[in-house]
Amino acid sequence: MIIQQEQIDLATAKGPMRTYIYRPAAEGSYATVIFYSEIFQQTAPIARSAAMLAGHGFVVLVPEVFHELNPIGTVLAYDDQGKDKGNRDKFTKPLVDHDADTQAMIDFVQAAPYCSGRVGAMGVCIGGHLAFRAALNPRIGAAACLYATDLHSNTLPAAPSDQTLARAGDVKGELLMIWGRQDPHVPDEDRALINRHLREANCLFSWHEFNGQHAFMRDEGERYDPELALNCYRLSVDLFRRAL
Repeated sequence: MIIQQEQIDLATAKGPMRTYIYRPAAEGSYATVIFYSEIFQQTAPIARSAAMLAGHGFVVLVPEVFHELNPIGTVLAYDDQGKDKGNRDKFTKPLVDHDADTQAMIDFVQAAPYCSGRVGAMGVCIGGHLAFRAALNPRIGAAACLYATDLHSNTLPAAPSDQTLARAGDVKGELLMIWGRQDPHVPDEDRALINRHLREANCLFSWHEFNGQHAFMRDEGERYDPELALNCYRLSVDLFRRAL
């Protein structure tokens, strides 16, 4: 589908949240996917991923995940300085503030005439975690979580009982969990821990492990695996078409 792009600053308790919108140009109402970025916010690879999803018939919202910690429009570079800043932001922002951001986007979707009201979530890296976190909200019908970091470690700012994996039983929608076996951020034993939590919480989920490194979806850099990325896009699109 031909798509169009725009942006909006959504009001949150912590200030305006720049949100980029990718949606079909054809008139109609479409299911929405909230696409959570890496720690670097909306880089060119993230924008291309959002456009890819929108072209399959979805409204895609890309929020600036650390909007209250950076000037509007901030994009961090894929270098050591950008990584260090992004990681500081990740360990500074409480998870409850991400919850509020998700609710602000859901509220927007309910009022937008081009949205059907059905909402899913997708993300890569910390965005994979945030997509899972979004699925704690009962309005999220499905979430595609790609090499989600920090689920197993319980190290993001939250009370122990409010850590994301501890609340897996609150997920009502369907989860798609995708991992790279060569990802040093979530090694074998930690993936096994996450899998066990999902089973014990009786989550509805599918689980895929591929021979890929961390950030294999990012179409910049030496870790990019184009064929694997296309397979994962297809898995995600199939999930959203079925569940939303």
